[in-house]
Amino acid sequence: MSVQSLYTAATGMESLQTKLNVIANNMANVNTTGFKSDRANFEDLFYRNEVLPGAQDAASNYTPTGTHVGLGVRVQSTQTGFTQGAFQETGAPLDLAIEGRGFLMVTDPVTSQNLYTRAGNLSLNANGQLVVGSAQTGRLVNPAIQIPQDAIGITISADGRVAFQQPGNPQLQQAGQLQLAMFQNPEGLLKLGENLYVDTLASGQAIQTNPGTQGAGSLRQGFLELSNVEPVRELIDLITTQRSFEMNSQVIEAGNNILQTITNLARR
Repeated sequence: MSVQSLYTAATGMESLQTKLNVIANNMANVNTTGFKSDRANFEDLFYRNEVLPGAQDAASNYTPTGTHVGLGVRVQSTQTGFTQGAFQETGAPLDLAIEGRGFLMVTDPVTSQNLYTRAGNLSLNANGQLVVGSAQTGRLVNPAIQIPQDAIGITISADGRVAFQQPGNPQLQQAGQLQLAMFQNPEGLLKLGENLYVDTLASGQAIQTNPGTQGAGSLRQGFLELSNVEPVRELIDLITTQRSFEMNSQVIEAGNNILQTITNLARR
C-alpha cells in the first residue's frame, strides 16, 4: 500500500535528521580542544512477512525465498570515535596533550564526582591548584596538585611528574604526580559537555595509572590535542545525508501521487 510507503519514508527522514544534527555538532566543534567526533549508526525496523522462506506452497514445494516488506529505519546509536587528534604547539607551560588513550581525571567541586577529559588546557585557580579549564570555572585535577605563588617555572614530564622552581633555588621542587584514567570501553562514556565525560556501566570503571604505562600514553607539555573532526569527511557526509533526505521526500511525494490517483478514481 502506498500509505505504508509514506510512513516508511518518514522514518528515513527522521533518522537522517538525527544524523544531520550529529554532523552539525561535529562541524561546530571542529576547533574544540580534545573533542571527539560522533557517528550516527542505523538499523532497519521489523518486517511484515507475507511468505516465510522455506514455506510449502500448494504443490508441496519449499519456497526458496520469502516475501517480506521492511517498515523503515531508526538510529541505533551515536558512536564516538576516540582516534588521536592532531597536536598544536602552544608553548604554554600548563598546556598538555595526551599521546595515547588515557584521560585526565578531574573532580567536580559541587558533587565531588570524578570526571574525565581529553582537554589539557590547564590553569591555576586562586589557591594555586591545577584545574582543567578556566581558573574561575575549572575543575580540580585529580590527584590535587598545588603550586606556590612564588613559583617562577613549572615543568611537567612525559610521565606526569609536576615540578616547579622558586626564586633563589635552582633545584626543582616536586609538586605532585598527574595520573591518567583508562577504560575498557571508552565509547561507553557519557558526554556531559564542557569537554567532560563520566563513566557508565558500559564503559567500565576507570583504571588509574601513571602516564607512559599500560598504554595510557605520555604527556606533552606545551601542546594541545586538537579536535579529531575531519571537515572534508563531514562535508561529504553532509552532502550524502542531504541527498538521502531528498530521495526519501521523493518517495513520500510518489506515495502521495498514487493516493491522489486512487482518490480521483473513486470519485469517477
